[in-house]
Amino acid sequence: MKIVAQADASREMYLGLHGVEKLLFYFLVSVVLFVFAYGVYRRVSRYTDGDDEPLARLNDLPNRIVSAAKIVLSNEKQFNRDLYGGLMHSFIMWGFLTLFIATSIIAFESYGTDLLFDFQFWEGDFYLAYQFMVDAMGLLFVVGIGMAIYRRYWVRNHRLWGRHTSIEDDIFIWTLFGLGVGGFLLEGFRIYITGMPDHEIVSFVGYGLAMLFGAVGVPTTEAATNPGTYQALGVFGANAETLHWLTWWSHSLLALGFIAWIPYAKPFHMLSSFANVITRDEKAGARLPGVPADLDATNAEDIDDFTWKDILDQDACTKCGRCSSVCPAKASDRPLDPRNVILDLKSYREDLEAGGEEKPIIADGGTSVINTETMESCMACMACMDACPVEIEHLSSFTKLNRQMTDQGDVSSSMQDVFQNVMQDGNTFGNSQRNRADWADDLEFDITDAREEHVDYLWYVGDYPSYDERNKQVARSLATILQEADVSFGILFEDEKYDGNDIRRVGEEFLYIELAGHHVESFEDCEFEKIVCTDPHSYNTFKNEYPEVDFEEFADDPIMPFEYDDHWNADGDVDVLHWTQAVEELVTDGNLELSGTELEYTVTYHDPCHLGRYNDEYEAPRELIRATGCELEEMPRNRSNSFCCGGGGGGLWMDFEEEPKPSEERLREALEDTDAGAGVEKFVVACPMCMTMYEDGRKTGGFEDDIEVVDIAELIVEAIGEEERAGLEITA
Repeated sequence: MKIVAQADASREMYLGLHGVEKLLFYFLVSVVLFVFAYGVYRRVSRYTDGDDEPLARLNDLPNRIVSAAKIVLSNEKQFNRDLYGGLMHSFIMWGFLTLFIATSIIAFESYGTDLLFDFQFWEGDFYLAYQFMVDAMGLLFVVGIGMAIYRRYWVRNHRLWGRHTSIEDDIFIWTLFGLGVGGFLLEGFRIYITGMPDHEIVSFVGYGLAMLFGAVGVPTTEAATNPGTYQALGVFGANAETLHWLTWWSHSLLALGFIAWIPYAKPFHMLSSFANVITRDEKAGARLPGVPADLDATNAEDIDDFTWKDILDQDACTKCGRCSSVCPAKASDRPLDPRNVILDLKSYREDLEAGGEEKPIIADGGTSVINTETMESCMACMACMDACPVEIEHLSSFTKLNRQMTDQGDVSSSMQDVFQNVMQDGNTFGNSQRNRADWADDLEFDITDAREEHVDYLWYVGDYPSYDERNKQVARSLATILQEADVSFGILFEDEKYDGNDIRRVGEEFLYIELAGHHVESFEDCEFEKIVCTDPHSYNTFKNEYPEVDFEEFADDPIMPFEYDDHWNADGDVDVLHWTQAVEELVTDGNLELSGTELEYTVTYHDPCHLGRYNDEYEAPRELIRATGCELEEMPRNRSNSFCCGGGGGGLWMDFEEEPKPSEERLREALEDTDAGAGVEKFVVACPMCMTMYEDGRKTGGFEDDIEVVDIAELIVEAIGEEERAGLEITA
């Protein structure tokens, strides 16, 4: 093989194009850039027309950009529970970025060195490295597109198909495929007609195609003058130079058309998704956007009530269906598909912009954008948000819809009864507040009144541990554990009301603020070190949401029964703990002795949504289970991938026609899909709502003889031999 000096390594930029064609190309580039810029401008103007965002989205922007770049460039969310999808998207994204950078280098070389100054850098070692990298990453790009085509059209992955699947999805994927393949064909023809220079072997894909063209006898201009030399494509009268010219213009026009199309269709997610990750709220879902006292933009009365971030969420959606595939409501055949809600709102907005008719955002019947039954189906479990690779904050938009629905009086009658119970009696059961601490009557010791004495732990017991017979056993178990650990703890007795977490997620915002105001005043009147919650729902709202309320806005409202006028715990000075976190600390510090050899049950554990996905606490409950001596078998869907019990978002108080119930499916999973299978004796929970839902699912699903539902606190009490002291009857 002839050795060519690297100094000679370069190529002609516009091979085979005349001056007029180059001018035409420059003109088309200018038009495309204008069309692209105008499209981006229109998109951005939509966001500026959106309602104000109550949360800070652009603070600390440099760090936000760096953090977003790490998330996007690593493809970490794409790899989450989907290795194939992660590899596919990584190949496409990194390949596309490399080709974009390569094209930018060519543009700079062409416009900068030819038009602005006389300097050539695209030669020698740089050119060789450039050509090799472009071929390598371009090949990955084509492979990734091929994987996407295989998954979409051959496998027909169910996530990728729905009522919002459209021709633009097909155009998008096939255009990318055409750009990738067309680029290699163009390179192959260029290498072939320039005599296959030795240094071009670094362009291994293009060089291989050039060898193929030679093998099949594609004629060059010289061969075309010699009759009889036409082979293969020669029957059409086309030589390699003509094919190179046709491929160059076809590839260029396709690329320019794609660039012009980006702001107007699905490809815009390449920009909007990154922007969405930059402007994400780290606590999204765990805290909901508040409402101003003047009720401005509280609900979703019309599309203009959605904030610019909500609109950006809609534009960022890639229709990948990851949210839909993990949604427990959809899995239970409830009429909710998180992807469809986001895209229905987007379609309605775009229809209005095109002159369409206005209609209710949410209502009963088929005339509205979203049906009330759809939003009633949401369990507020946050699985959709956890699965979304572009950080769409579904619960923000869902909350606006729920608030509008509640404001219209469109919530179910059972939910209205809960609202009434809370307003009149301070709890969801409608029982007397005087009876709130009756659960403690069977204990062999007295519970301290935290309103009268200083305590280490101010224990918020919660509605279900206070009034529900099954969960009263959990409350007594936890009281016994704290007593055994010899720590001071107390409760609020009748001053404890419902925490408000779930009625807020159903849309009853102002009743939630009443409850929050009452509780922060009660907390301020007590002396304690930490707040400990039985229920993860209470834990979440005290930790993440009460500090967000600007009570001063509402303190002068005669309807609001509180005078507190500050931000409670804005600096995080008050520690708020779930009880498993508090007890795990006690075990670690030696205040509570668990030998780890007392119990020999085979158990599995269900991660509660509000403890796990909401607050990233997975280990404390597991450490306590292991400390009792139980053998813990993990559920196939565990930690952030845990499957909701069905009780969140008001589901605890509503009846649905669903098959199967989420609780039944979860118990089936425990008995059939864990490694221990039917050998699992106890289904362990750490949430009163989960306890209620799974006890119901055990009955309706026919699992009563197969598995027992217990709380971690009950396991601990049994392990330390204090069942009788706690007033419990625990069966093996």
